[in-house]
Amino acid sequence: MKFKPVAFIINIAITLGIGALGGWATAQSVKTWYPTLHKPSFNPPNWLFAPVWTSLYILIGIAAYLVWVKRDKIEHLPRTVAIYFIQLILNLAWSFIFFYLHEIGFALFEIILLLMVIIANAITFYKIDRWAGYLFIPYILWVSFASFLTYNIFILN
Repeated sequence: MKFKPVAFIINIAITLGIGALGGWATAQSVKTWYPTLHKPSFNPPNWLFAPVWTSLYILIGIAAYLVWVKRDKIEHLPRTVAIYFIQLILNLAWSFIFFYLHEIGFALFEIILLLMVIIANAITFYKIDRWAGYLFIPYILWVSFASFLTYNIFILN
């Protein structure tokens, strides 16, 4: 299959754009509200989140590209696209709920929903392109950890 550089860049730009919006929602609270919260001992340092999320967004974008190049062969393309964009929207929503609205309990509920949709997305992508599914594994692992972290922050606060 021939590499499509414009489509590749667009798919990564979409996910990095979502990340940038989430970063905007997060920026102020990371300096003001977030430091006031009680956090578990395993809470990563703040500097770690940006490179991890940037890497994850790139992997998600690559996975989307791998599926996009096979779009003509996808039996349920609208459903596949919907699952993909729902998980991106839920991903973005978590940043607003937790960092912008400061609603830790609602963020906990939302991240569990997000994790379920990410898993559904990974399975859907895997059926289309195995590597696209595999590229979601770090995302699933990180959001699983983030869910556990959110739970602990909720309990401690």
